[in-house]
Formats: sequence, structure tokens, C-alpha cells
Amino acid sequence: MNFTFLHAADLHVDSPLKGLDRYDGAPVERLRNATREALEGLVAMALDARVDFLLLAGDIYDRDWQDFHTGLFFREQMVRLERGGVRVFMVQGNHDAQGVISRQLPLPENVTVFSSRTVQTVQLEDLPVALHGRSFPDRAVDEDWVPEYPAPVTGCFNIGLLHTSLSGRAGHDRYAPTEVTALTAKGYDYWALGHVHHREVVCESPRIVFPGNLQGRHANEIGPKGCDLVRVTPAGIQSEFMPLDVVRWHRLELDISDVEDVAHFVRRVTRALDEVLEGDLQRLHAVRVHLTGTSALRNLEARQPGTLEAQVRAAAQDLDGPQVWVEQVRVRLARPLERTQVAARDDAVGELLRLVDAMMENPDEAAQFLQQPLASLLDKLPSELDLLDGVDLRDAQQMRDLLLDAESTVLARLSDEGQGAS
Repeated sequence: MNFTFLHAADLHVDSPLKGLDRYDGAPVERLRNATREALEGLVAMALDARVDFLLLAGDIYDRDWQDFHTGLFFREQMVRLERGGVRVFMVQGNHDAQGVISRQLPLPENVTVFSSRTVQTVQLEDLPVALHGRSFPDRAVDEDWVPEYPAPVTGCFNIGLLHTSLSGRAGHDRYAPTEVTALTAKGYDYWALGHVHHREVVCESPRIVFPGNLQGRHANEIGPKGCDLVRVTPAGIQSEFMPLDVVRWHRLELDISDVEDVAHFVRRVTRALDEVLEGDLQRLHAVRVHLTGTSALRNLEARQPGTLEAQVRAAAQDLDGPQVWVEQVRVRLARPLERTQVAARDDAVGELLRLVDAMMENPDEAAQFLQQPLASLLDKLPSELDLLDGVDLRDAQQMRDLLLDAESTVLARLSDEGQGAS
């Protein structure tokens, strides 16, 4: 038994990137074309590695096509694979379900899309492989489909394709929920999962994998993105993550408490950017920088707002080789004892900081507040006012960032007023 396959998911081809026009100098075309270029890279890898087949575990598209160009582009890539002798097996997820994509194009014969009515099994004629899968009929699937998956085919390497949140993953809607124990009990050799955008090896035996999405789409989808290259031999399964993202998102947390002046700050930023990039010259790096700490530079920023952001962007321009775009710089600096003093105040500002402390200590209470009163208020605003800028209120880390950003804004305003009064 010797064969090779690629496992990818969540391509989100032509995913709309909101709010790019807010950023002066943003590489808009490179960002908008990133999902397409990542798919082209996936196809090239499949052909170069001479894989026997490619698995796509849902969410090929991000939404219904605005026109046929998105579908034609995907079909063109599948034709490339057909001409190279690579078969494709795919399930549809919540974003590209039968009930979501209204326009249709016939796919080439090398592509098998699993049924949305029932679990379907495909047994390969030239390889001892049996694949089992089911596509989403509509955007929301609330039931556990795993009990419907058939028993493994004897003498075959059995693969299950499923678009699922398992028992729940932060930042992802709960679709086709199931337990890892249910997957392992089915007796398959490999579960090719989709839906979760962060790569995760859920289990080694049997191998259960979320490969993550093929291309990060915004600042909350950080780090390498790609697919898994899987080789099956008599000795077992060998799997390797293969990065395919053409734009890589980073979040750089930089504590500058010990920074003495602007020159020192620039050196620190330059060194930190070099460490983040790790000499990677192949792709565009989009970096969101968070400046934290108790620093005298806070006084400079209060006197000349935007100074530190400008220095960060200048440092990025001076880097040799890698193409870097600083997506955003968030300044969360405080002067010594500033926060403690403000939190002790007997006014609305002091109450706000004490509320932040309470919410940080009790994430459940914070989540309830953010997901109910605040979320209901935001839902009433026009859709073009994306005040949360892609923040998922169900994600604990993003929720913490939202609270800290609000606090930092208040402290910065107070500091600015203090400087103006002095």
C-alpha cells in the first residue's frame, strides 16, 4: 500500500477583504488575489508531487458567487489537475453549501463532490482506498452526521471527509458537531476535517486533522497557512504541513518598557520585525504591531500623535529583501503608575478601568456582556459600519484585545489632555 494525497480545506476563494480602503498604501490587489494564488500553489504542488488525489474538506468558496468568474477560476484549476492525472474529492461546507451557491458550473470528470442528501462512499479501483463523505445541503447543519458514516471497507485505507466544529472551536460556528471519540470509534484510518482555520492535529491514531485554511484573510488569522501532504506506506502514515499562503499575517507584541529614546525604539522594532519574518523572502508579510509597556515614549506620543506608528512603518520600509506591510499599529503605552492612579479615581473613568479588571478576571461575564447588550446594539447599525473590524466576540483572545483597546483609548485621551494642560 503506497500512495500520496493532499488534504486542504477552507480555501474561501475570492473572500471579500473588508475595509482595505481605510489603509493608506495597502497592497490591495495582492491581498485580494491571495486566495486565488494560494489555490494555484496548491494545484502546482499536487502536480509537482504527483499525488494520487486531493481532498478538499469544504468551504471552497466564501459565499455565493457575485458572477461566474469565481466558479470559472476554480474550474480552471480543476482542469489543470485533470490534465495532470490528479483526482479530487470534496465536500461542501457551510459557506459553499448546496443552498448557498446559486450559480452552477459543471466540474471536470476528475472531481467528485460528495452528496448532500446522504453519506456517500467512493472506492478507488486502482488503489486500496475508500472515501466517505457528505456535503452540507444548507448553511447550518446542527446534527451529528458521524453515526451515518458506514463501517470501514475491509482491506482498504478508509478516509472520512467532514466539515465540522467537533465539540466546538473558538471563533467558529457550531456545525455538524461531534466528538473525537465518535470519529475514532468509526474505525477509519484518516479523518480529513475542515471548518477550523487554525491547523490542528486532533488525534494521531487514527489521524484526525484540521489543516487550517489555505490562506489567512485578515489580522486574526495569523501564522503559516497551507495544507497537509500525506504519504501512506506499509510502515504507516507520514504527514507534513506544506505552507502555501502568499500573504502571511503576523501579530507582533512589543513591550518597550526599557526603551530609552526614539533611536532605541527603531532598533528594537527593526530587530523584532526581522525575527518575525525569519528571512522568508517568498511572500508578503502583513504585520499588526501592538506597542505595550510603561514607557516615557508615551509622553512623546501624547505630544505628537502618530510618531511611534510612523517610526514603525519607516523601519519596515528599511528592511532588506522581505516585502512587509504594516497593517496597523496599536499603542497601549502607559506612564509609570498611570493606570493604578486612574483606576483609583472616584469617577466614570475609574469605574471603567475597574470594570475592565472585573471582566478580565471573569471571561464568562465579559462574554455575556459583549455577546448580548453590545452585540445587539451593533446589529442595529448599518452593515457598512464595521466597528469591530473582524473581531469575533466568541473568541476569548479577541475579546481581551477589544477590552484592552477600549481601555488604552481612554488612557491615551487622558494623557493627551494632561499634556495639553501642562
